[in-house]
Amino acid sequence: MQDGLKLDLNRLARQGFVRRGANIGGRGIKWTHSYWGEIATGTISADMSGKDEGWFRIQLGSLDQRIILLPRARHFGGQQWYFLCPIMNRPASVLWKPNGATRFCSRQTWGRQVAYQSQFNDATNRAHAGKARIKSQLIADLDPDEWDLPPKPKWMRWATYNRYGEQNDHYEEVLDYGCVALASKLLAS
Repeated sequence: MQDGLKLDLNRLARQGFVRRGANIGGRGIKWTHSYWGEIATGTISADMSGKDEGWFRIQLGSLDQRIILLPRARHFGGQQWYFLCPIMNRPASVLWKPNGATRFCSRQTWGRQVAYQSQFNDATNRAHAGKARIKSQLIADLDPDEWDLPPKPKWMRWATYNRYGEQNDHYEEVLDYGCVALASKLLAS
């Protein structure tokens, strides 16, 4: 699932691609992967100037999809905008287009046809991924190969850094247990 394309309406709003009460003309958008680099590029436009409804258009290669936008009242005032899933006809903040799909839809539309990579990982792979995630949060501009657990960044609270340290220790224990289990299997053969 995470290797596909994702449209997060809240993130698009924070980045200025869509704006409440405005009609935004075509703007370029690109998706990148931390390992492969640029995955896809396209153009988006949106109209959120209506009171009861708006629209969002994504053009990506041969895909030209128009999605309805709906405002919903918040409990403490104001409105929250949502995509209307083209298949499920229900509000969604995030739409996905997995590899090979022909359009963006909500996660519920894809159901069991798609899954996150972590759903197939065993304990060892989850531990490696967890350690990498912690390291990426802490590393800044340091060399990642030099550190098992990088030092605390200046801006980070000690409680947060200590929590990362405890998580890192847990992942180390899982990896150590996996190594011991593998060694005992090899010695038993």
